[in-house]
Amino acid sequence: MAQQMQAAQISAAGGEFELVTRPVPEPGPGEVRIRVAACGICHSDALVQQGAFPGLSLPRVPGHEVVGAVDAVGDDVFAWEAGERVGVGWHGGHCLHCESCRRGDFVTCANQQICGISYDGGYAEYMIAPQEALVALPDTLDAVEAAPLLCAGLTTFNALRHCGARAGDLVAVQGLGGLGHLGVQFARAMGMRVVAISRGQDKAALAEKLGATAYIDATANSPAEALAAMGGARAILATAPSGEAISGLIDGLAVNGELLAIAATPEAIEVSPLQLIMQRRRIVGWPSGTPRDNEDTLGFAAQGGIAPMIERFPLAEVNVAFRRMLNNEVRFRAVLTLSQAA
Repeated sequence: MAQQMQAAQISAAGGEFELVTRPVPEPGPGEVRIRVAACGICHSDALVQQGAFPGLSLPRVPGHEVVGAVDAVGDDVFAWEAGERVGVGWHGGHCLHCESCRRGDFVTCANQQICGISYDGGYAEYMIAPQEALVALPDTLDAVEAAPLLCAGLTTFNALRHCGARAGDLVAVQGLGGLGHLGVQFARAMGMRVVAISRGQDKAALAEKLGATAYIDATANSPAEALAAMGGARAILATAPSGEAISGLIDGLAVNGELLAIAATPEAIEVSPLQLIMQRRRIVGWPSGTPRDNEDTLGFAAQGGIAPMIERFPLAEVNVAFRRMLNNEVRFRAVLTLSQAA
């Protein structure tokens, strides 16, 4: 195998990605080396590019939507063998001894590792990951299409399957971007009646294509009033990062309705206690999920024919791809392609 590899790293906060040549890393005990086939570019990677994540050490290679194949295993690795198709998502390892881990809630581990933040991620031809972070990939999924499912797909799928909505219930998806276009597909495949909410009438055709049964143009109508006229939503999946827009959805919830907040925004959600109390409404946040959750996501997507809309970029164009992602110019997920390993 090659002794050197190409990687895209951030060396200084706010800087551009540098393409560098590095030695191919060797896995240590309990670690696996992955030959990367594809890696999605997630908006959370901006935390690395901006040097904004607490405790981040630079230089760092980002990337937590990784798909590839096991290339080598270290000592004490029992579940994985060379040649197996695998992925790594946001959850990049856990300690097994904190209170959350002792309860089996690994995704809220107090010492959780994050792929591409705690250690180098998938913007490289090879990477190392702890064995507990690996996700098994169905043979039927294309590597490039699978990559965004490991974060954007997992987050939307997990939030929807754990909410109170069931088949036949009215569920609204706010936003038709990188998260929302997957949320509509997952909700529809779960048998829910899906209402898509976005800005502009030009999104109506896309919403219908993705599986929505109704569309609300937020520039022409109040989404909350429109949902209330339909009887109220059992759940609203909030994917657009606007605290003001999310706040305006609360009164569109039905009795016992849940607002599922998965858009990572620092903006506050404003709600009065009366809006919640009188209808027993709830606001719930959802992190991504464990590797086992990711396998459920991939399996459901493979069975239901759910796939992200993507734009492909070679590693050499990482800065172009990253800028397009930040400027909301990608429809709807950017993916770096690195090899044919998977």
